[in-house]
Amino acid sequence: MLNGLINVYKEPGFTSFDVVAVMRGITGQKKIGHTGTLDPSARGVLPICLGNATKLCDMLNDKRKEYVATFMLGKCTDTLDDSGTVIEEREVKAAPEDIKTAAKSFIGGYDQLPPMYSAKWVDGKRLYELARQGIEVQRKPVFVDIYELEILDIAIPLVKMRVVCGKGTYIRSLCVDIAAKCGELAVMTDLERTKTGMFDLTTARTLDELTKLKNEGNLIDCVIKTDYVFKDIPALTVRNEYRKVIDNGNKLYPKMITSGVPFPAMKRVRVYNDEGTFMGIYERVDGENALKPEKMFLENN
Repeated sequence: MLNGLINVYKEPGFTSFDVVAVMRGITGQKKIGHTGTLDPSARGVLPICLGNATKLCDMLNDKRKEYVATFMLGKCTDTLDDSGTVIEEREVKAAPEDIKTAAKSFIGGYDQLPPMYSAKWVDGKRLYELARQGIEVQRKPVFVDIYELEILDIAIPLVKMRVVCGKGTYIRSLCVDIAAKCGELAVMTDLERTKTGMFDLTTARTLDELTKLKNEGNLIDCVIKTDYVFKDIPALTVRNEYRKVIDNGNKLYPKMITSGVPFPAMKRVRVYNDEGTFMGIYERVDGENALKPEKMFLENN
């Protein structure tokens, strides 16, 4: 079984679950997950977790994400993008400077209302399931982090921007909210995720490219080791006689360590057995000269 991550470039027309299904066929294994949903019409970086790396799915979903989006002023739809039913159209009156000023005001974050056509759960149902039945429910605004927002091009009625944001941000909603700030309607017409965490376009492969690599016997070349995600965290190795301690996910003490950073300095650390196998992430126990498991990545789990 493969353990690690493959940086997939999701193309338009695929849901994130479609990508997982195709990757199961390519890799020949069932233990696969994805890190953060992309709309079917969107494209871009979608890291896929394999084997023990499936435990990373929630952790990677919390990372910063970068998008390049285009929206059209002058109309609105029920889905907030150009795939939906047009609700209203009107002449665009805002000037480019108005749009730039409005966009700048969102940097830092704001309370965003989740769109009805989204995968967000409300009372045990996905919002899009209710929307397709013509049901609109009360939604609570959620604060979303907008770290960077740059207008790349304006050719009225089209606006292109780059956004670096936190978890749970709906770019469709951001497009509409920027337009509303300067008194305009808008729909998103294009979306590409260019980065999520440490994964970007430079290493992303399409499903066709991955299929070809698999047929050539070179798929392993695209698998990023699970511990690479934690490469900036100090590492230590546990002595052979304490193998069962880490196999069972028990606490670690100074006498068990054969190499690595000084034990008292550790707050969070990568742990390896004496054969160099990545076992998991440990964290310091407050008030005790010990480390306890934060997340284990045993290959047989």
